[in-house]
Amino acid sequence: MNPSPRSGSSLSRRTFLAASGLGAAALLAPRLGRAAVPAAAPAPKRLPLGIELYAVRKELQRDLPATLREVARIGYEVVEFYSPYLGWTFPYAKEVRTMLDDLGLKCFSTHNSGAAALVDEGTRAKAIELNQILGARHIIAASPPRGVNGVDGWKQLAGQLTAAADVLRPHGLLAGFHNHAVEWKPAADGGPRCMDLLAEGTPGDFVLQLDVGTAVQAGVDTIAWIQAHPGRIRSLHLKDWTPGEAGEEKGFRVLFGEGASPWKEIFAAAESVGGAEFYLMEQEGSRYSELETAERCLANYRRMRG
Repeated sequence: MNPSPRSGSSLSRRTFLAASGLGAAALLAPRLGRAAVPAAAPAPKRLPLGIELYAVRKELQRDLPATLREVARIGYEVVEFYSPYLGWTFPYAKEVRTMLDDLGLKCFSTHNSGAAALVDEGTRAKAIELNQILGARHIIAASPPRGVNGVDGWKQLAGQLTAAADVLRPHGLLAGFHNHAVEWKPAADGGPRCMDLLAEGTPGDFVLQLDVGTAVQAGVDTIAWIQAHPGRIRSLHLKDWTPGEAGEEKGFRVLFGEGASPWKEIFAAAESVGGAEFYLMEQEGSRYSELETAERCLANYRRMRG
């Protein structure tokens, strides 16, 4: 079976770029000191490991069914679809769900650029139905709407996301937001960070999906962030980063486990305090092909986690 996406679901280059969210805007910064994790941390939990499908976007555009089969063969258990899925028809979404079920894959969340899936009433209604078909738990905004700036703008967005959370909850879905580097900047000179405003202005079940690589790039104390928001870090993007240029295979081109991210401490905090339910591997490009990158990252994860 090799169905093609319908009703405006072509995975265009522009859509890919939009799905990646805001570009890294923060200056390269050294890692900050981390809050200590208790020495007697519990043994690692066995959480499902998935992949954000933007990591294999070219393969997905070429052949969605074949890409899902390969992702399952490699050993991933979960997939996160990104923005182009909103162009699917409901019958096509049901075909995709059948593929997932046949492969033993789960879709626990979707990644939605521009926040329209949460703040635009019409788009939200379609997103709710598509996510229910796919079996998702979380509808995640991957970036703010255009024009959001300043403390008041981010507070207003937090109010809109809170309203969206109220709409989603009766449908068995949670709303959430995925950070990029820019959201760790102050909303205004001398003011609070954008992510702090979102966290403070949204309810306790609003998901704060942590993109590790962009947070580390921005100099964030990721451990302190997780510990300050217990139960809200329900999923994490396992993206790595290290100082250096992409042409030198540095920056976001390092494989999982090869960068500057303090993974051992992150996992301990996410599982003991953060409320992590599943992990999602994400890679923006590397010295290997998309699928080989995904396979190597998974191998590194397994070696690290035992």
